[in-house]
Amino acid sequence: MEGGPLVQAAFQLGSEDYSVVADLGTLSEQLVSIKEKSMSILKDYITRHNVPIDVPDDELVESSSEDGGEAVENPVTSKKTKIN
Repeated sequence: MEGGPLVQAAFQLGSEDYSVVADLGTLSEQLVSIKEKSMSILKDYITRHNVPIDVPDDELVESSSEDGGEAVENPVTSKKTKIN
């Protein structure tokens, strides 16, 4: 079956619709192509819609150094289970 694309995908992210078509190669090559294109679209969507809610690390470091106190080391405890 050569000629037209064997693999097509349509999906919706939020209110945005996407359509992906692979038109070259064997069926397995088209599936790989669809996956790569879809992952690229998903990455771009996440990048555009990702809004950082947390405070940046720089501000956390500055606020802890402004305390004026010395840094207190937390003792590290082992959580190994003893088997008798």
